[in-house]
Amino acid sequence: MKPLQSVAMGLVIVVLSARFGGYDALPDPVGWLLTFLGVRALPDDLPHRTNLLGLAALAGVVATIVWFPAVTGDLYDADASLAWAANLPQLVFSGLLCHVLAARAAEGGDAKAARWLGLLRSAFVVVAVLPVLVFGGGLESFELTSYLAATLVALMLIWRLFAYASRPWTGVLNHPPEQPVAP
Repeated sequence: MKPLQSVAMGLVIVVLSARFGGYDALPDPVGWLLTFLGVRALPDDLPHRTNLLGLAALAGVVATIVWFPAVTGDLYDADASLAWAANLPQLVFSGLLCHVLAARAAEGGDAKAARWLGLLRSAFVVVAVLPVLVFGGGLESFELTSYLAATLVALMLIWRLFAYASRPWTGVLNHPPEQPVAP
């Protein structure tokens, strides 16, 4: 599996939810593990690679804690802005990943990919700030809109990661090819 495919599959698990008895059958920590492994497989010279690994690990730890229904319920009962805060590592990771990949795409001469990733980076910033307006600015009527926007931006990132997984600027061509299995 190519690194960006692993990241994308991990984010699919994070974004999707299948609740049974309050627990998510698609546990986000598993998704963050796939994401972490995908980032780790990216070239060592990738800017902010260490930051991306740290954010993926932090998001995985937070996801492990909030996987338990009682914890999630307590967060929302205490204050919905706490649930937003628990999602910040995911949003910052996604925005930084878009930033890094946009720069790589631009360096690789892929202007269209660079524009899309730059747009997604900006969208993640907006999605990260929207709850401040919703919860802090008294615009509760936009709460559902902010959740919808976050989901749509995450899905667009996943789609783009799958689409760009084989592009030369991702560094996949620098990895040794898989060895064929001997008969």
